Amino acid sequence: MNMEKLDKIDLKILRILQENSKITNLELSKRIGLSPAPTLERVKKLEQSDVIKSYHAHVNPQAIGLNVQTFVLVSLAWQKKNARQHFLDKVREIDEIVSCYIITGEADFLVKIVCRDIPTYEQLLFKTLSQIEEIERLKTLMTLSTFKDSKILPYKYS
Repeated sequence: MNMEKLDKIDLKILRILQENSKITNLELSKRIGLSPAPTLERVKKLEQSDVIKSYHAHVNPQAIGLNVQTFVLVSLAWQKKNARQHFLDKVREIDEIVSCYIITGEADFLVKIVCRDIPTYEQLLFKTLSQIEEIERLKTLMTLSTFKDSKILPYKYS
């Protein structure tokens, strides 16, 4: 399903589900002005067409003892054969890396790391990340606090 096929009701559904994915189909149908059956059909179509990729609980990291969040700029040693693929394969195995972006500019990748505390981060940095031979340089950006972390995509929903 491409954007031309999304109508105002589909966009309203997307906005509401981004705000609260636990909403019941009945409540969703009331908010968009349709009966429950066509509402459910529209949601299923959005899921099947990969517009809605998945549903998640947004967990507060501090509430479960994950108090350190960093962003790390990673520059690869491109002279190493298959450097990008080897690096990405290793990143997939590190649970503390919750996001990895290929970027332009000062580095090749930006990774977001979430872990328990500074000693845990230090161990991850020196015993795991620095051991990835495809990495030429790492630069850590330590977060102090989070001001905004919206899960609602910036789109005109109405």
